[in-house]
Amino acid sequence: MAFIELNKQKLKHNYDFLDNLFKQNNIHWGIVTKMLCGNTTYLREVIDLGIEQVLDSRVSNLKAVKKINPQIKTIYIKPPAKRSIRSVVKYADVSANTELYTIKLLNEEAGRQGKIHKIIIMIEMGDLREGVLGDNLVEFYGNVFELPNIEVRGIGTNLNCLNGIMPNQDKLIQLGLYKQLIEATFKKKIPYVSGGSSVTIPLLIKRILPKTINHFRVGETLFFGNDMFTDKRIKGMKSDIFKLKAEIIELNEKPMVPSGEVGTNVAGESPQFDEKDLGKKSYRAILDVGLLDINLDNIEAVDKKISVTGASSDMIVVDLGTKKPRYKVGDVVEFKLDYMGVLSILNSNYISKRVI
Repeated sequence: MAFIELNKQKLKHNYDFLDNLFKQNNIHWGIVTKMLCGNTTYLREVIDLGIEQVLDSRVSNLKAVKKINPQIKTIYIKPPAKRSIRSVVKYADVSANTELYTIKLLNEEAGRQGKIHKIIIMIEMGDLREGVLGDNLVEFYGNVFELPNIEVRGIGTNLNCLNGIMPNQDKLIQLGLYKQLIEATFKKKIPYVSGGSSVTIPLLIKRILPKTINHFRVGETLFFGNDMFTDKRIKGMKSDIFKLKAEIIELNEKPMVPSGEVGTNVAGESPQFDEKDLGKKSYRAILDVGLLDINLDNIEAVDKKISVTGASSDMIVVDLGTKKPRYKVGDVVEFKLDYMGVLSILNSNYISKRVI
């Protein structure tokens, strides 16, 4: 059976790297766990790292976190839907918000639950996903400050998530100025300027991050060690925390080009073949994982001699070359995964999750 492995030591290495980086710069941070899809085995590994904040966009995942450790501060990181207000107040200590209507609902529900619900107000800084427009900011905050069961804990922004707009000094300085404007206008203290995410880490490493940014929300760089400006590994971090391992369930020498009339396959594609391969053979293996679990664009075989030739819903076919391979039926082929690959695999009920 195919399974995904999380390397515990490498995860701890990346956590320590980031934790030291943030502590040196007096920055608070939390781990974004949405990629883990609420898997309790992996959530425990994250919580055991010693982090104080866990952030997620699914209430059910935050509920799982609270069940593991009720003391962890949970942050819901997308504007809540009306039908999830009760659960957000119950399982999220903080939520990110952009709609006054929604914040009023949170205020009413917090009153019913006997709580003060904390919020971070997200600001539109150019990526055109969620965020209050800067021109409306003062009026927006003024209305929020009137709500008795709501406490504003921060101002924040998301960049690079929708249209790929990258963070820079000017945008993050502007976010800090918005914070100063609100504090001066309303004589209120806003503790967090949450302008940091995985994509912002290179600015911190280069020491060009504005000092006003004091809170980061980090997922991808923790789990993959990547610099999202260069798409390369950050020096000193690990990039192979996750590996997909799929078992060979058939291995035979077969023609490299199929025979018969070509139509469309189960993925709606009409595969193309090189006429130069007509009459040639290679060793082909079938693996026990398929398109139901993973997109082929999101995986790469660790063994460079292996190439993926195609997939159906439950099986992937790989080419092992023209020479008799060292592999046999029952052996495991290892794959590296990108962010979306891990997300897909962890969202599959058919793939076992393991820790090494």
